[in-house]
Amino acid sequence: MAGYTGTRDVVVVGGGHNGLTAAAYLARAGLSVVVLERLNTIGGAAVSARPFVGRDARLSRYSYLVSLLPRRIIDDLGLDLRFVRRRYSSYTPVPAGNGRGLLIDRGDPEVTHASFQRIGAGRDAAAFAELYADTGRVAATLWPSMTEPLRTRSETRARLGDDELWSALFERPLGEFVTGRLTDDLVRGVVLTDGLIGTFAAAHEANLVQNRCFLYHVIGGGTGDWDVPVGGMGTVTDQLARAAAASGAEIHTGAEVTAIEPGAVVHYTHNGAERRVAAHHVLVNVAPHVLARLMAETRPSTRPEGCQVKVNLLLGRLPALRDSSLDPAAAFGGTLHINESFTQLEQAYQTAAAGQLPAPMPCEIYCHSITDPSILGDELNAAGAHTLTVFGLHVPDRLVTAATNDGQRARMERAVLDSVNSVLAEPIEDVVLTDAQGKPCIETKTTLDIEQALNMPGGNIFHGPLAWPFAEDDADLGTPARGWGVDSGYDGILLCGSGAVRGGAVSGIGGHNAAMAVLEARNRSRTG
Repeated sequence: MAGYTGTRDVVVVGGGHNGLTAAAYLARAGLSVVVLERLNTIGGAAVSARPFVGRDARLSRYSYLVSLLPRRIIDDLGLDLRFVRRRYSSYTPVPAGNGRGLLIDRGDPEVTHASFQRIGAGRDAAAFAELYADTGRVAATLWPSMTEPLRTRSETRARLGDDELWSALFERPLGEFVTGRLTDDLVRGVVLTDGLIGTFAAAHEANLVQNRCFLYHVIGGGTGDWDVPVGGMGTVTDQLARAAAASGAEIHTGAEVTAIEPGAVVHYTHNGAERRVAAHHVLVNVAPHVLARLMAETRPSTRPEGCQVKVNLLLGRLPALRDSSLDPAAAFGGTLHINESFTQLEQAYQTAAAGQLPAPMPCEIYCHSITDPSILGDELNAAGAHTLTVFGLHVPDRLVTAATNDGQRARMERAVLDSVNSVLAEPIEDVVLTDAQGKPCIETKTTLDIEQALNMPGGNIFHGPLAWPFAEDDADLGTPARGWGVDSGYDGILLCGSGAVRGGAVSGIGGHNAAMAVLEARNRSRTG
C-alpha cells in the first residue's frame, strides 16, 4: 500500500503558474497546502531555460508574453515583477517580397497612418483604429469580472450596452467581423491572427472557437496589450513559488500524481516511493482530459488538439529585411507577422485540414531581447546577439504521430525558416549562432514535444477549447465551484488551470478563482 503522508486542507496537482497562484492564496489564508509537481522544476509552460549549450541565453521556452495576469494578483501576493510595453505593436510585410509592410507604431500614430498609405490600405487606417477602439470597450467590460464570480451572458451583454458589437463578437463568426470592417487582405489578416493562436479554426467557423480565442487576446489588462516580462517568463513563476513557500505551502517537485480517488485522496510517486495524501479539496492544474484519466473515468473524454509549432533561435544579430526603409529593430520590436494575410490564413487552414503542412507557413515572431536584454549574458549583449521566438500557426496535432514526430519536426522547422526567409534580404541561417558543440542554436517543439514535456494533451496550450468568460443564462451557479467557473464535475475537486472557465495563457486567473471558491466553500460550511 502506498505510504500515507497525512491530510492537508488542499492538495494542488501541478506546479505551473496557476497551481502556484492558488497555493499562495490558500496558504496565506492559513490553510495547509501541498503542491505536487511531476517535473523536477516548477513552472510548467511558464519557464525560462538555457536550451543552447555554452550560450548564456535564458529564453522563455514555451510561453513568452504576458497580458492576462491581473494587477490584483500581483499586488495581493506581493510579486516583484516588472513588465515592459513594446513601442511597436506589429509589423506585417506584404507577401511576395515586394519590400513593403504595415508598421503599427504605438509611439507615433502618424507613422502608422503613413504605413497604411504606403501599402495601399489607406482606406482601412481609420477603420482599423475604430475596430480596436471597440474591442477596447469589450475589454473594459469583461476584464474587471475575470477575478470575480461569473457573470451571466445576459448580464455581460447588458453591461457592454452595444447589441450590434455584442452580436458581432459573441454570436457571429469572427470572419464576418473582420471582413465587414476592413477591406485590405493584409490588414484583415493582422486582426484575424489573434483568433488563431493555438487554435485550429477557419475565420467563419460556426462554433466560434476563433471568437473566444480572439477575446482572450484583446481583453488583457482592460487594454489587450501584451508585455515583456523582465528577466523572462521564469521570473513570473519564481515569484509565485516564492510567495507560496513564504506563506507556508509545501512544494514537492519530482512528485507525479498517478491517481485521484473520489473523496479527494491523491496517489503519487516521489523519490521512488508510492505515496498518498488526503485533502478536503484537490485543485488540479492539469487538462480536464488528464483529470479524467487520473480519476479512472470510464466515460469518453474528448482529447484536445493543439495547433502550433514553436521555434526558438539565438542570432548573432538581427537579419536585414527586404523592406530596406525599415530598421530591423522596429520590425522585430513588436510582433512580426509573416505570411498572415486573411487569404493566406484561410488557405493554410484548408491545407492543414487536408493533412498537409501549410506552405507558406503563417508565422509570428517575438524578439524578447530587444525590449529586455537582461535575458542575455554580457558577452552576447556586447556582441549584438538577439533571441527570436517563432510561432507557426495552423499546424494541428493531427499532423504528428510518435512514429513521424522527428521527421515532421524537421519539416516544420524547415517550413518556418523558409517562411521567415521570404521577408528577409538574407537567409536567417546566416545569422544563427552555433552552440558549444557547433550545432545551430535552433530549438523546435511540435505539439507532441509539448505534450511529452508538459503533459498537455495534443500539445494544446489552453488545455482544451477556450470558454466564454461568462456563464450561460441557464447555468447552475449554486456552488462556489460553479460560481467561480472552476467546477470539475467531481466532488471536492476543482479545476485551477487553463481548463477552468476563464483559464488560458499566463494569467493566474484559474488559480485565483479556484482559491476563492475553496475559501467561499469553507466560509459557507462554518456559517451554514
